[in-house]
Amino acid sequence: MIEFFFLAGRWLRSPYAQQRYISANYTHAASYLLSRGLNVVTQLVAKRVVDGVARYSLSCNTDTTFDVLRARAEGKASFRLIGQVNSELPFMPGPGDLAGDEFSAVLDSADTDFPLFAPPSEPISDAKYAIGLHAAGLVRDGGTLQIGIGQVGDALAQGLIVRHRDNAQFQGIMKRLAPGTALRSSVETGPFEKGLYGVSEMVFEAFLGLIDAGILRREVDGVILHGAFFLGPKAFYRALREMTAEQIARIQMMPVSFTNEIFGDEAAKRRARVDARFVNNAMMATLLGAAISDGLEGGQVVSGVGGQYNFVAQAFALEGARSVLALEAAHQSGAKAQSNIRWSYGHQTIPRHLRDIFVTEYGVADLRGKSDADVIAAMLQVADSRFQSELTRQAKEAGKLPRNYEIPAAHRENVPERIRNALKPAREAGLLPSFPFGSDFTDVEQRLIPALQILQQVQRTPLKLPGLLWQGMTQPPDAADRECLARLGLDKPAQFSERAYRALVNAALQRSRMR
Repeated sequence: MIEFFFLAGRWLRSPYAQQRYISANYTHAASYLLSRGLNVVTQLVAKRVVDGVARYSLSCNTDTTFDVLRARAEGKASFRLIGQVNSELPFMPGPGDLAGDEFSAVLDSADTDFPLFAPPSEPISDAKYAIGLHAAGLVRDGGTLQIGIGQVGDALAQGLIVRHRDNAQFQGIMKRLAPGTALRSSVETGPFEKGLYGVSEMVFEAFLGLIDAGILRREVDGVILHGAFFLGPKAFYRALREMTAEQIARIQMMPVSFTNEIFGDEAAKRRARVDARFVNNAMMATLLGAAISDGLEGGQVVSGVGGQYNFVAQAFALEGARSVLALEAAHQSGAKAQSNIRWSYGHQTIPRHLRDIFVTEYGVADLRGKSDADVIAAMLQVADSRFQSELTRQAKEAGKLPRNYEIPAAHRENVPERIRNALKPAREAGLLPSFPFGSDFTDVEQRLIPALQILQQVQRTPLKLPGLLWQGMTQPPDAADRECLARLGLDKPAQFSERAYRALVNAALQRSRMR
């Protein structure tokens, strides 16, 4: 078995998986499969009967299947296509709507049907919301939008919705996020009068939120959103299934060769993808503007390149387009915080000669066309202040910054507490909910999530555990917290370990309400 994209971090310690990983841009995956030889392609499909004749939709995965089917039609491949009908898949119109004779066999039975994999939405942290809001100020009305999956994508979409529906509040949030600095002249703060067109490798629930808000509405040949695959919670699949024929016709699934590249009907794509913003995630970045998104310097693969390089390349190929790479400025490693902005790193996904825009919770670093010294200064301004001095020293010792350079005072307070305080009024006003597009989690489970996150953080600093344990033992839970404890099976603890864990969770629930 071989893979070109891992579930993030899942196979870091698996020699078998690491040795069988193929480093590939998503758009190259189909050609690699064809070169290795295909004899069978299996695909989950949605079924529809039209005039007594069954048709099958590739639904959530037109990504590589459509490209290998085209190769077969051109006589460049020979394989059997096997479909398996899934009742939860929405039937998507467009080129992935296939006649039955495209398939050698179709499994269509209650015995082969099953609930779709539905990863639940994650609650959006303050840092991710700050990143998403900064990115929302980069999106131009009348333009084109691509978003990567995850909390940043949800935060960006919600930021765009606040900007559109409550513009004064959006501008107030932006000013609080950047105290002591004037809003950049390039910041886009107005509502969306023309609307956006979406073209994204992955489609997820936030895009439906943008459609409902009237933001995603600029049509290209009658379509407002082109995607290559989709994934999301059960509510997302249900929303697609329940759309009217007119609504679903405005969302079309295409191969990655369409969404991720400008080649193939290039003139039409250039006309459609005006003022594009390609927003994707990175794990780390260097002060010189390289991005680390898929692996570690020791060679271990965390996930994969996916479509990131393709979207960066498009940003440089299309007029008015920009690549926006998002990352948190720092992360916790055990009890110690570490900067995600490094002087250098032994692995790169995007080289520094393709540096464009980086966004952290502390702001926007616009690097395109800048000198190395100006790039370093911009990256230092969006770095966590706990690491700015050391990063500055390294840059100066390498001769890449003037010896007399100092970080401006307005950027020396880049600490998590400032972000939390800046977002607090909007959080309390309900403008920035933890789950802006709904969740498969129950209300009780949603209350548990921040408490369990607190426990996870405390485990990195064991000296804090006794205080948390004492609080949980001496302060009884209220009715809402008792519901949460019951959800974890801690309503009637029998053993000492269960009583201790109940006390820790109880205290964490109390502290989560104080945030």
